[in-house]
Amino acid sequence: MGDILRDMPVDGVCRLTLNRPEALNSLTFAMYAELIDHLEAVRYDHDVRVVVLTGAGRGFCAGHDIRASGVPEWVSADLGKAQFQRRVMDKLGQIPILMRALPQPVICAVNGVTAGAGYPLALAADMTIAARSAKFVNAFHNAGTGHEMGFSYLLPRLVGMQRAAELMLTGRAVMAQEAAQIGLILRCVEDEVLMEEALKLADAIMVNSPIGISVTKSSLWHNVDAPSMEAAIEMENRAIFMSQSTEDSAEKRKAFMEKRRPDFTGK
Repeated sequence: MGDILRDMPVDGVCRLTLNRPEALNSLTFAMYAELIDHLEAVRYDHDVRVVVLTGAGRGFCAGHDIRASGVPEWVSADLGKAQFQRRVMDKLGQIPILMRALPQPVICAVNGVTAGAGYPLALAADMTIAARSAKFVNAFHNAGTGHEMGFSYLLPRLVGMQRAAELMLTGRAVMAQEAAQIGLILRCVEDEVLMEEALKLADAIMVNSPIGISVTKSSLWHNVDAPSMEAAIEMENRAIFMSQSTEDSAEKRKAFMEKRRPDFTGK
């Protein structure tokens, strides 16, 4: 068993739990590779409708484990320092890209501190909710830079340029309540109901057709950078045609009229 647990707390929800609680779930090189493997497997798992990413114990993720990270097995030890680091970061950079590329929505449930590499994991999710005790810390400056894993792309799109500049350049920590107020996360909840609220959010998604959710997520993130409204509408129109021609979308419409929960078949 690796340091990331995968389970299905309810039908349709795949929960990935960072599981090094004794180290505040700080990430090793093996964990980066394992998380990528899980995300790639989930992408083609028809039984998974929503992914929930969380951490075990009292913290979400304290970032990269600088004391016991192991070795990146995908990189040759014979390379020079710059070449070695480039290949390491290429691999790590796949994680937020894969999270956004999944057809399933990703909900991040942040329990406790999230710092360093854990921070962009929370930002790359489609929706993030946090326990009131959660704290977001830009610890990248401790390694000589204030960004990593898409942080400089993700943060300004959530909180705006000036707020992002403050958080990136000063490294100021943000508590969960403020994070919700500035749009860094969806909402702040009491610690004891964090997972319950994440599963409620997942359930609210799963009453909609799987393909409808998939194409809507794709349009949402692609159209953030659409060159024009016309281009965005064209993408929406193609998604609508694809989705509305399926049996699942017909079932959603029928279930709505009959005031019952839909029964999707993936057709």
